[in-house]
Amino acid sequence: MSEAASSGRVSPLRLLQATTLVSTLDRFAMPPMLVAIATSLGVPLTQVVTAAGAYFLVYGLGQPLWGFASDRYGRVRTLRTSLVVAGVLSLVSALSPTVLVLGILRGLAGGFFGAAYPSALIYLGDTVAPARRQQAITGLMVGVAVGTAAASAGAGLLADVATWRLPFVLTGSAALVLAVLLRRLPEPVPTGTRATARTSLSAIGRSRVTLLVLLFAFVEGVVLLGALTLLPTAVESAGASTTVAGAVTGVYGIAVLVGSSSVGRLSLAWHPARLILLGAGFAALATGLLAVSQEPAVAVAAAVLLGLAWPAMHSSLQTWATEVLPGARAVVVSLFAASLFVGSAVGAIAVADLADAGRFALVYAGYAALAVPLGIGAWAARRRWHRPTEDLEP
Repeated sequence: MSEAASSGRVSPLRLLQATTLVSTLDRFAMPPMLVAIATSLGVPLTQVVTAAGAYFLVYGLGQPLWGFASDRYGRVRTLRTSLVVAGVLSLVSALSPTVLVLGILRGLAGGFFGAAYPSALIYLGDTVAPARRQQAITGLMVGVAVGTAAASAGAGLLADVATWRLPFVLTGSAALVLAVLLRRLPEPVPTGTRATARTSLSAIGRSRVTLLVLLFAFVEGVVLLGALTLLPTAVESAGASTTVAGAVTGVYGIAVLVGSSSVGRLSLAWHPARLILLGAGFAALATGLLAVSQEPAVAVAAAVLLGLAWPAMHSSLQTWATEVLPGARAVVVSLFAASLFVGSAVGAIAVADLADAGRFALVYAGYAALAVPLGIGAWAARRRWHRPTEDLEP
């Protein structure tokens, strides 16, 4: 039994899982409600898709700032402060009278919620030994899985039976509660001198492998998060209700939960390159299916495959990000998250017109075409890379 468990305290991993849960609830609350919001505000779907893309764009662009802040002010202090502001912005966004105001407020909320997941990754990178790090990071996906399933199914249902504004009230309130609970999370003890922002950026710019990891994160954001963001809208285009479309997307969260457990065990025996290739294969198959049909039954199968792709490929890539430059870990992880969500935003905005025209077959064919070189390239690069000697046991 762990010391935390025996003393009755909540373990750091459980608090970090709660952090990923709340941030994921907010991040995935909007996609199942795109059609409902467009109808309520009387605007074309394209405008609401763009507003959703603004969330991911600001979420991604703000990541490096949180990396610098966590180095300067501490991991836990930065995380708690960002959650307070994010919670308030999410509550206020529920009152949005126009799609413009909604896009601005959701974008700002995304910027502050953006501190949650990378801060959790940096915390584990600081406190967990390399040999067990991927297993711990995969454990964070329990929060992602539950948050995704709850947001995908719950937000669509609430939009149908009540109002699309209610999910933002719930996620904002949850963020404020979590900010209080995180007082129990101990601040990691710094090991050595942390690099300055300029030193970290300079080291990243000179590291080809780090830049390659960031490129993989960008393409992964386009493929995996782009495919997931548009999934409920694609299902609705096939004639399903908002509730059904949200429930289909909720299957993704269940698959992530199941897949995270399996990947956590496999990571102890498999080379990360194999997990990356496996995840890319799942992603290519899922998006290929959606290119053929967006009917609910097909979408359920695709959601399962996407949910398995996420822990297999993404946990391997983000673990790599915590290891590639240990001396600049906070900045690398933040830039990794930035690349991921900027990729998601660019991918969603780029296909907004196609989505508005209902041309989801073309959209998902494009995602499938990107998944193949992503998987092969990341597999080959990770297979050749070796952990630097300075990434010692914490």
